[in-house]
Amino acid sequence: MSTPSPIPATAHAAATEYCGHDLVLTEVTDRRGSAVWKATGHKGAAALKVGGGAGAEITAREAAALAALKVDYFAGAGVTHGSAWLLTHWLEGPSTWDVFGPVRAGGAGREQALAAAADLCSAVAGLHMAGWVHADLQPSHGIHTDTGVRLIDLAWAWRPGWEQGTAFNGGMTHLLSPELAAAIITGDKPVAVTPAADVYALAGTIWTCTTGRWPLDYQAAGINPKACTPHELRQHIATGHVPVTAERPWPELQDVLLPVLLDDPANQPTAGELGKTLGP
Repeated sequence: MSTPSPIPATAHAAATEYCGHDLVLTEVTDRRGSAVWKATGHKGAAALKVGGGAGAEITAREAAALAALKVDYFAGAGVTHGSAWLLTHWLEGPSTWDVFGPVRAGGAGREQALAAAADLCSAVAGLHMAGWVHADLQPSHGIHTDTGVRLIDLAWAWRPGWEQGTAFNGGMTHLLSPELAAAIITGDKPVAVTPAADVYALAGTIWTCTTGRWPLDYQAAGINPKACTPHELRQHIATGHVPVTAERPWPELQDVLLPVLLDDPANQPTAGELGKTLGP
């Protein structure tokens, strides 16, 4: 088949070599300067990400992080003519958000969801033990495969001494810890993303998967997030005065997550400790 115009020839060739001939490319997402396709051939499937413009730097950063971390699903990367591409194995399995779907729909599937939450914590703990932070944990960034959770979208993954880039703004604003929001507001680079900030986002991710809503109750604080710029929203979050929503569809789980979202970072559990609390 012909190469779609946004995909560099080198990326198309790499996908063909990895997946096999008769390659089929199906677009999955296209936003903020980068697009992702599912590439399928007679040998298997892969995810192909291509970034152009500002997205090129971010895609190249993610490729470098995956290579440095030696993740088992990394398959190749390259930079050509102002764009960057990244090829990974297609990870089969639901995201954490998907696993919690029955919980949000009415409370079913809690045992599976709790196990998935503990597994997600273990994956984040493994990243932290390697000296890295994810820096952009979200409900869709953990894929639950048959061989364990794989963390994806590691474009902002960071460790001390690693080039952070100038575009880092904390990842998903609604899951920013107050101290990370405050650090970003200062504009000083690099922003030291701590494991504690990751654990805050981890707890917020599980909370969001449970309720279907971001953990912070903007309305209770008199804030209209849709009327705020991301910078203004980070300023509100940095105060630490935006309360956590009172919605408690699963109080036993949320009572474990709540202290993580409210306590001083020094008192937070590690990702591993949170996982053990949630696990069987």
